[in-house]
Amino acid sequence: MASGGGTKAVVAALSANLAIAVMKFVAFALTASSSMLAEAIHSVADSGNQVLLLVGGKRSRKKANPEHPFGYGRERYIYAFIVSIVLFSVGGLFALYEAWQKFQHPHGIEGGWWWVPLAVLVGAIIAEGLSFRTAIKEASHTRGTQSWVSYIRNAKQPELPVVLLEDFGALVGLVFALFGVSLTVATGNGLWDAAGTAMIGVLLVAIAVILAVETSSLLLGESATAADVAKIEAALAGDGTRVIHLRTMHLGPEDLLVGAKISVTRGATGEQIARSIDDAEARVRAAVPSARLIYLEPDIPRGDAS
Repeated sequence: MASGGGTKAVVAALSANLAIAVMKFVAFALTASSSMLAEAIHSVADSGNQVLLLVGGKRSRKKANPEHPFGYGRERYIYAFIVSIVLFSVGGLFALYEAWQKFQHPHGIEGGWWWVPLAVLVGAIIAEGLSFRTAIKEASHTRGTQSWVSYIRNAKQPELPVVLLEDFGALVGLVFALFGVSLTVATGNGLWDAAGTAMIGVLLVAIAVILAVETSSLLLGESATAADVAKIEAALAGDGTRVIHLRTMHLGPEDLLVGAKISVTRGATGEQIARSIDDAEARVRAAVPSARLIYLEPDIPRGDAS
């Protein structure tokens, strides 16, 4: 994975989720709480998702070849999209199914271990909070002045937005589970446990839909950010060249394709045009290092009588 910060956030989230999943399964085994089972499956799904992100990062580093001349940078987008599917099906739909079953056959916390799920949930909130703090810290390096909503919508590196949303969802889900389990312990009514499970399911489905929408946009091919487009235009026009039209597309988080039609002086020789294009490419790469593939088409603007 090209982004060191993304890798650190993913590994931190994976470590936290694996430990938390084990604790939740133990709590479910002792109490038969549906909220604990939904949260345990949620942690398993999140752990699998983090593994998928790491696999996608590794595969994206494969070198370009004749079959894939533009490289494998989009592997990161593909695996991030798979994450949204896993979160929707394994996490969200399972929780909703478990909630429905519990509504049909409600029961209180079984055995004398009522305090176990409460202790596990509090510990999980602390662990997820630490993981979320790591993700926020790493994302802050690239977020700039954007709001968090804008950052998630505009980020070209999928790992950090995915981990941010997953960790946020995990924290909110743990609060829902704590709500359901606490009221079930206090009242002995299993419907509260079912309600907490249903809230977790709805939350996970909503997050999965947001992730699917954002990653599918990246898969289709998003343009460079407005700031980078402005830098590219300024770099192309650095020697007085006129930019007739410009197109950009991310082939991966750190691989930007730039295609532009630029003006050349009427009567310029082939050598002069080639030198002008080479200079323009150098200026663009200096201004936007991720612009690794640049195709410039020289043209004489209409009405240019020079």
